[in-house]
Amino acid sequence: MITFDKMGLNNQLLNTLQKLGINQPTQIQELSIPHIMQGKDVIGESATGSGKTLAFGCGIIDKVIPGQGLQALVLTPTRELAEQVKDALKQFSMYKKLNVIAIYGGVDINPQIRFLAGADVVVATPGRFLDHYQRRTINTSKIKVLVLDEADRMLDMGFIDDVEKIIKTCPTKRQTMFFSATISPRIKRLADRYMFKPTVILAVNFVDPSKLKQVYYDVQKNMKLSLLAHMLKSEKSGLIMIFCNTRNTTDFVLNALRTNKIEATSIHGGLSQFQRTKTIKSFTDGRALILICTDVAARGLHIDNVSHVYNYEIPHNPKDYIHRIGRTARAGERGKVVNLLCNLDYENFSRILGAYPNIHVSKEEVPHFKTISIGPNRSRPQRRPFRNHRR
Repeated sequence: MITFDKMGLNNQLLNTLQKLGINQPTQIQELSIPHIMQGKDVIGESATGSGKTLAFGCGIIDKVIPGQGLQALVLTPTRELAEQVKDALKQFSMYKKLNVIAIYGGVDINPQIRFLAGADVVVATPGRFLDHYQRRTINTSKIKVLVLDEADRMLDMGFIDDVEKIIKTCPTKRQTMFFSATISPRIKRLADRYMFKPTVILAVNFVDPSKLKQVYYDVQKNMKLSLLAHMLKSEKSGLIMIFCNTRNTTDFVLNALRTNKIEATSIHGGLSQFQRTKTIKSFTDGRALILICTDVAARGLHIDNVSHVYNYEIPHNPKDYIHRIGRTARAGERGKVVNLLCNLDYENFSRILGAYPNIHVSKEEVPHFKTISIGPNRSRPQRRPFRNHRR
């Protein structure tokens, strides 16, 4: 394995890594940093939590000069990831003292306008960046480094037009980096248009399939919550993430679990930025052990020690399933994915199995459990058995 001191990092960066206790590069860092430090355009395929922020951060910190205006721009799909990347870049540039700020929607724009005046590096969501650009409160003429973080997620969220507009505002003479969990044809087309002879880096999946167990239970819709509560009450290890498809379902599950004395917290796009930041911090710090969320939390955020992922609802997009289960079985640890299926989930589940034929999900017998109180009686849908076939 190549060590950091053989990657072209300056002494300031090496001292920072030593102080932070970062001694060995991850695979994406080992493969990409030498190219990044040479100023090459890079496309990196790498899962969340694999160390890509440090990889592109080394290039930014090396090239940006404090006090000379905005010189580096990182685009992210979500507010939470923008804050996380900003905090990481501030930490990595502790000796250089770069002024790194995050800009995103859902909060007052005026403080951002004030902070932008002295920014060296900006981490932004596409919509809020364009808002500033149209107001002429951001100047892109000196940008040396442009990074698209979680590029596939941005495109999935419909940001392709915004991303292209932003790229066109930047100088053509720059270093461009795309980091993504998957390199899709759309990302390749974007690279063909806006990158110069990019080096493609492929890191292995950060999730160890041999340590990830995936199961499903076939239950009636109105029994899902009771089964979930039964399992949560008997689970004692690690952090647990429960994924739902909508904000309404997320709130419903949270309230029902709390009614039954199961402590949990939640995050989705309908919460204020203050609430979302506070929730993520309490979960990553281990003060809240159960997080109920929509797919806003499946991508980008670095959360360690997630032992279990529950899919209360099966996502429509197979890629979202992959990113959900990627929250566990990380860095050599074991993990378990539990899928709760009713008749409404069969089509989505079959679509996932068809898209990823190497995934093995075993059926489990439904245990005996008590029916919990979840509010007014609901009609029970007709149940038809799920057949584990691949289409």
